[in-house]
Amino acid sequence: MDIKAKQSHIFLFPYMAPGHMIPTIAMAKLFASRGIKTTIISTPKNVAAFSKTIERSKALGFEIGVLLLKFPSVEVGLPEGCECGHMVETLEELQKFLKATSLLDQQLEKLLEEHQPNCLVADNCFPWTTDLAAKFGIPRLVFHGINFISLCISQHLIKMDFSTLLKSDSEPLVIPDLPDEIKLAGTQIPNFLKQETELRKFLESTAETERRSYGVVVNSFYELEPVYADHYRKFLGIKAWHIGPTFLCNKDTYASLDEHECLKWLNSKTPNSVVYVSFGSVIKFDDAQLLEIALGLDASGQQFIWVVKKEKSDEENKEDWLPEGFEKRVEGRGLVIRGWAPQVPILEHQAVGGFVTHCGWNSVIEAVSAGVPMATWPAFSDQFYNEKLVTQILGIGIGVGVQKWERFGGEKVGKRNIEKVVTQIMVGEKAEEMRSRAKRLGEMARKSVEEGGSSYKDLNALIQELGLHSTAPN
Repeated sequence: MDIKAKQSHIFLFPYMAPGHMIPTIAMAKLFASRGIKTTIISTPKNVAAFSKTIERSKALGFEIGVLLLKFPSVEVGLPEGCECGHMVETLEELQKFLKATSLLDQQLEKLLEEHQPNCLVADNCFPWTTDLAAKFGIPRLVFHGINFISLCISQHLIKMDFSTLLKSDSEPLVIPDLPDEIKLAGTQIPNFLKQETELRKFLESTAETERRSYGVVVNSFYELEPVYADHYRKFLGIKAWHIGPTFLCNKDTYASLDEHECLKWLNSKTPNSVVYVSFGSVIKFDDAQLLEIALGLDASGQQFIWVVKKEKSDEENKEDWLPEGFEKRVEGRGLVIRGWAPQVPILEHQAVGGFVTHCGWNSVIEAVSAGVPMATWPAFSDQFYNEKLVTQILGIGIGVGVQKWERFGGEKVGKRNIEKVVTQIMVGEKAEEMRSRAKRLGEMARKSVEEGGSSYKDLNALIQELGLHSTAPN
């Protein structure tokens, strides 16, 4: 059979966490939109969380399949059903979770043998997939779910000897060989990276296989961080393709959310008058910090939507994290949403003029695409690097001042500081300048994924280089 007549097939294997699954499912849709068969590899609980999104895409004619792996949580000492990264709450549990992912190799090998895909796009947290793909003679593409500046900083950090370079945690450290002078406080670098630990060894292996893989796909667009896209490809010598913002291919997904209560509430507000406050799916603040946020929002006088991962108490007045009578006092001015909220439609609503964020990359690129300035409150992972991009390089945000990398908890921020940064991103000349810059970047983001745009062309270039063939008409 002529191979050119056969439709190509790609496996996509994301890390088991919402921040990785969401852009991977969007990426599957991007490849499928080019007529390429795509299959998402994951575990039952993770796929169940995104089954509606996948089914909606299939109903629209995209060829997206799902294959399941049994997650060995009990085998590594985790509770039965602990299949998602945001369920682990200690470094010890995180190490067990990563060990469990490495035990998926035989199951994945069986699927590769059975389905014989043309390419494997696997998360950077699965370094072992580079050798597995090589065994089947197919390219392995790495997907991190982060941007070019974070990729660059990560590659440089993993090579650094902190015992000689870092004299004290309070002293800022300049990351060498970057296009800009990027400084990180010692406290903004995780302790496990500063010494020989199992997690550092794991990160060294992911960095090494990143360089050894076929290349990297990046959920970003060239116009956002051109010098870092060039630095990564040319200085570090790693092949990479920018194909984002991936979520922009999901506009049909958000259309069904028009009747959500918070969007109706926003419809009554004037443009750029509401600040949106949300910290993603992983960060968990204690009650004392939530109380400070409530007091800071109240004192700012700004209208707000605040998303909190808390269930409403069954007992009246038992929510200690809220000041007494808070919701009644801010009624009409503020809206507290417990649990989930439709973030993309909220950010894109004309009434929203600012975003208080943990700086997870999905949240940042959604805000950039919506043209919304940010108050940055990073906690761990790539979030401090994203803060540098937002505040120092792009000039579309102001930091709340946190200095400590903390995977489970985060540095405390007081109500006065919260009040100050919320006001700074919402009102005044500086706020308008940031908003103007953000709006221009938002226009660039949308153009990048349209036909002829930088990300549209880079995806086509990747498909062509891999020699993938579609069943889509020319």
